[in-house]
Amino acid sequence: IDDNGLEQRNFDIKDGFGVVALQMTGVEVAIITSKKSGSVRHRAEELKIKRFHEGIRKKTEPYEQILAEMGITDAQVAYVGDDLVDLAMMKRVGLPIAVADAVDEVREAAAYVTRARGGHGAVREAAEMILKAQGKWDAILSKIA
Repeated sequence: IDDNGLEQRNFDIKDGFGVVALQMTGVEVAIITSKKSGSVRHRAEELKIKRFHEGIRKKTEPYEQILAEMGITDAQVAYVGDDLVDLAMMKRVGLPIAVADAVDEVREAAAYVTRARGGHGAVREAAEMILKAQGKWDAILSKIA
């Protein structure tokens, strides 16, 4: 928070590429955050993330809505978390992912823990891992190289 009371956040460009790479393969990316942040909202708009929910304490509510709208199941969802508010989601989804600097409980609930810290390439790392597992990473590379 700066001297004027405005929140400032830095975003890693690598994370942005991870989101775009997922979108290029038809993966829908959503953000469900417990905080309200103009900078995160702006970043979501910049990355064309349509499903953006902020100020959410009980993340399962918008999550249920997303599942219903998309006609998908928990098993088809990957979720990246870092704090205790993420635990309920981590226990539900098919691929729970924790960032390197997540609290212990979240790391323990994760099927995969990134090497990168939150805000420092963790989303990119998770996206790359998912796309490689699906055999889609090389197609992304051929489109951008």
